[in-house]
Amino acid sequence: MSSSTRPVEWLTDEEQHTWVMLVGVLMNLPPAIDAQLKRDTGLNFFEYSILVSLSRPMNHTVQMSLLAQSAGGSLSRLSHAVSRMEKQGWVRRKVNDSEVRCVEAVLTDAGMEMLRTAAPGHVTEIRRLIFDALTPEQVGQLLEISRAVLTRANPESADTMERIIAEQL
Repeated sequence: MSSSTRPVEWLTDEEQHTWVMLVGVLMNLPPAIDAQLKRDTGLNFFEYSILVSLSRPMNHTVQMSLLAQSAGGSLSRLSHAVSRMEKQGWVRRKVNDSEVRCVEAVLTDAGMEMLRTAAPGHVTEIRRLIFDALTPEQVGQLLEISRAVLTRANPESADTMERIIAEQL
């Protein structure tokens, strides 16, 4: 039986309430985070995510396709953002001809300095918006819920995020 002919299992009242609140979070949290970053540093959250992703490896270099995935954007969007960030002197591109020819993005010293400037305000805002509103038990629950939903929505992205976290520990 195809999904179009299967009977719909409608949401319960509690599920519907939960869904509506989750949609509210998904619609309002990104603009709130973006607004703080833009106000304080001129960066948007995608650009900030690129800088963070580039800061993780010891050589501050990431293949563009992997960077797009870890920063949460398409290759096209990443390419445009990296072009803007190159003009600021925060990143540069280089061609890696080792095993497979690929383009990599490299975090510059100026980019690392921008990240150091942006991080305190960003972390303060994340703490204010999310973690100050939750108990320690709720933080653990949010982690498990986020992991389960992300794994269902995009297993590859969930694996990437888990790998990034494991590398930081």
